[in-house]
Amino acid sequence: MSALPQRAAIFLLAILAAAAPAIARPVPYKMDTTGSTVGFAADFGATPITGTMPVASADLILDFDRVANSHVDVSLNAKGATASFPFAAQAMKADSVLDTARHPKLHFTSTRVRPSGDGALIDGTLTIRGISRPITLAATIWRQQGTDAGDTRRLTIRLTGSLRRSDYQATGFADMVGDIVRLDIRARVHATP
Repeated sequence: MSALPQRAAIFLLAILAAAAPAIARPVPYKMDTTGSTVGFAADFGATPITGTMPVASADLILDFDRVANSHVDVSLNAKGATASFPFAAQAMKADSVLDTARHPKLHFTSTRVRPSGDGALIDGTLTIRGISRPITLAATIWRQQGTDAGDTRRLTIRLTGSLRRSDYQATGFADMVGDIVRLDIRARVHATP
């Protein structure tokens, strides 16, 4: 092949490559501490105990074309937990519940992410008190207010699910507080460069 046709072929390939849609790749995201809450609720007679727990670290990788390539890894600061009743926060940190003196963090890492309706189901492992158990969280995701259609740089994610305290031997105050803990997590995230 002469130099001129070879250059023309390379030029044509370059144009075709530029015209082809970009192949989407997984995108790393970081959680914004402002506007993100890790909420929980448990039955306490007629009035549920509600509370929040601060995020210690969060790494998210989202792939909108191949949801299975997404991954979530989050650690929570159990010592920083708050509750709707003043005594409940201290009781929750006690040896018989979260035992924050020996286990200051809770940790979740996903093992599988799969589409479900307009959202996804995130299967993973939750570690509380050094005990790891499988859990599935339902996820919905949307663009933050003020962003353009198709702009996925700033998102809000809501995760919901539940766990049994007894699965993690966090059984303290079982005569007053229910075994089921309902989770409602809202995270504002932004894509990292």
